[in-house]
Amino acid sequence: MEGHTMIIDVWAQHPTRRFMQHDMFDSLRRWTGTTAPLDELPVAATIATMDAAGVDVALISAWYGPEGALISNDEVAGFVAQAPGRLVGVAAVDLARPMSAVRELRRCVRDLGFAALRVVPWLWGWPPDDRRYYPLYAECVELGIPFCTQVGHTGPLRTSETGRPIPYLDNVALDFPELVIVAGHVGYPWTNEMIAVAHKHQNVYIDTSAYTVTRFPSELVAHLKGDHHKVLFGTNYPMISAAKALEGLDELKLSESSAQLFLHGHAERIFGVSVAR
Repeated sequence: MEGHTMIIDVWAQHPTRRFMQHDMFDSLRRWTGTTAPLDELPVAATIATMDAAGVDVALISAWYGPEGALISNDEVAGFVAQAPGRLVGVAAVDLARPMSAVRELRRCVRDLGFAALRVVPWLWGWPPDDRRYYPLYAECVELGIPFCTQVGHTGPLRTSETGRPIPYLDNVALDFPELVIVAGHVGYPWTNEMIAVAHKHQNVYIDTSAYTVTRFPSELVAHLKGDHHKVLFGTNYPMISAAKALEGLDELKLSESSAQLFLHGHAERIFGVSVAR
């Protein structure tokens, strides 16, 4: 990129070894020609990868599925403590136990200082308008935090149906107009649906995690070039590094205001993240 502007990565993980070695990621390893690491990744390695791309802050999420925590909330809190000001925690919860999930979310926000909740629907096989999510949506509104989720097809060998923006996210936004929703992974092959939902609902946004700039669908590029777009930058690190994700950004020729909203402006406001200069 030309010069340096603030950059916030809104979808990342600092992975545990059990996360990276899980067999659901075999398809991703096959695509990329990589193997699962044998050792735990130090936090310093994640910070170095951020520094190489000029990323100021990364929101790193816990991962919780039916089999338990692949990255626990307390592990995320430990990673954040090693890099204060650079890493911000995002909670994950056990969707099958709604009341325990609500209490855990409160703990993560009030005690651990986390900035959001993320649920990946394909991990559970339940779309976002399933009744099990609804107590969490109400709690997100009460806590003043956004709900982050995945839209579009899945890279791992799991069902893609839960990632359809219409009807699932559209229904949620209708039922919870105060809930801020950040939908990750651009929604492909339903990107037009995702843009339509973001246009329709004041509090719905899109993030570009899991896609490099050169792979953005054309309809997303057209939306991003508008001064009033609703798109945030994300990587899905460690699957994609920030440097790789940002290659080709200058060629999009975004206006200064569009670029700033994309790279940090929306994220600062939605997640309450401040970037120390």
